[in-house]
Parts: sequence; structure tokens; C-alpha cells
Amino acid sequence: MTGTHREQAVRRAAVAGQFYPADPEKLRTRIGYLLANSKVASKAGRVRAFIAPHAGYVYSGPVTAQAFAALRAEKHRFRRVVVIGPAHRMRVRGIVVPSVGAFATPLGDVPLDIAAIQEIAVLPSVIGRDEPHADEHALEVMLPFLQAVLGPVPIVPLLVGSATPQEVAEVLRRLWDDDTLIVVSSDLSHYLPYQEARRRDLATAEAIERLDDTAIGFEDACGALPVRGLLIEAKRRGLSIERLDLRNSGDTAGDRSQVVGYGAWVMRDG
Repeated sequence: MTGTHREQAVRRAAVAGQFYPADPEKLRTRIGYLLANSKVASKAGRVRAFIAPHAGYVYSGPVTAQAFAALRAEKHRFRRVVVIGPAHRMRVRGIVVPSVGAFATPLGDVPLDIAAIQEIAVLPSVIGRDEPHADEHALEVMLPFLQAVLGPVPIVPLLVGSATPQEVAEVLRRLWDDDTLIVVSSDLSHYLPYQEARRRDLATAEAIERLDDTAIGFEDACGALPVRGLLIEAKRRGLSIERLDLRNSGDTAGDRSQVVGYGAWVMRDG
């Protein structure tokens, strides 16, 4: 990893007003509504990780909220959250971390766990670059939910470019202690007709639930590499997995001629 951290620098909110409301009160109201309409019961086993989609809240918000509602029912408090997703805006090498000290949202600044970032900097797959993070939405859309549910918990933001699932798993292994939550940001299939998308997404869901990282490609999930890395490490740790929701944009908003798939899963101690 190259570069040094600028602890006072803050990455701006790039997609506020596009993917979610820019007005703080409207954003709080939207998240409150989505969480209130999520019917997730508290289950045995401590939440350790989840997978949730990252589209605009009008499209994927009801599905994303299912994962955060499961987290809200959790009594354990986390000291940090690793938020990991695919790099959409730029072609990048490795697993990219920023140099700033915080990420901004309309609800305030989310501090970065700089010590944790420095801990993984020794890995050859970890690259320090700010540009891929600057306009990326995959991590940002998770942050207002995190703020609403967990408050000002430090994050480790990771964007995955051309890395292997094993490299992703290695980074997660370094960071994932008992007080760390892993949030994997990924949509499922993109721009298929409604029924075809349902079939493909169901097959992807079943692969995720088998913890079968080999059965998930980029056509199945834009965050295939983060998802596969999580599955490798979750299998090693003996975690259980539960599907919370599986829908697409034809179910939430938009027409059904070309849809994007969304799923939410939670992982718990087995």
C-alpha cells in the first residue's frame, strides 16, 4: 500500500440527493420508515456479517433495510465495521483503501479506523488510492443505515478491483475479530427480464446459502469478489447464513423488462 492518511480530510457524500435524500431529516425519515417496515425477528446466534444491495433507496432500500433491521435486533455492539464492495467507477488493481479520516453523509461524518487500515497495509493486495472512492456509491449507500442503527462506529472502507476471492478472504481474516462486523455490498443480476432475473438470482441465492464461492460470477453479482471472499472466510469460521429477502427492481420500483436483482443475507455464529 502506498500513501499516508490525512486524518482531517473527509471524503464528500457523492450520491446524496441521487441514491438517497440529501436532506438530513428526510433521510432519517426514509430510513426509519424502511426499518419499521422490515419484519425481521431476533434469532439465536450473534450477527457477524451480512450481504445487502447498494442501489438507490427507492429500488433496493426495502431489501437493504432487512439486513439492518436484523442488526438493530442485535444486542452486541461493534467497535468497527468493515464495509466492502465492488469498484464501479474505475478499473483498479487490488483492494483499495482511502487516505482520508472520515466519510461524510447528510447525517454527519463517519470516522475511519485508521489503525485497522494500517494493519492491513502490509498485504500486497491492499492499495492506497482516493480516486476510486471519490464517486463510488457501493459503500456510501450503506453508511446512513449504519449511522441510524449503530451510531458513530468507525469503518474500514474497502473497494475491490482486480483481486482474487482468496485475497479478499485474507483481508477479512486480518480484520474480523469478535467486535468487528462485516458488511458486503452487492447487487445481483443486472438488466435481465423479470422472470429470467428471478431464476438467475435464485440460483445465486442458493449458492450463497451453500457457502459455495465457486458458483458465483460477475454476471450473477456485481460484488462477486467481495461475496466470494466472505463465503470463503465464513465457511472457515463455521458461520450459519440466513436469507432475509430476495427481490428485484421489478418488485420495488420500475418496469419488469430490465431489472436489477437484490438480496439480503445475515451470517451468525453457528
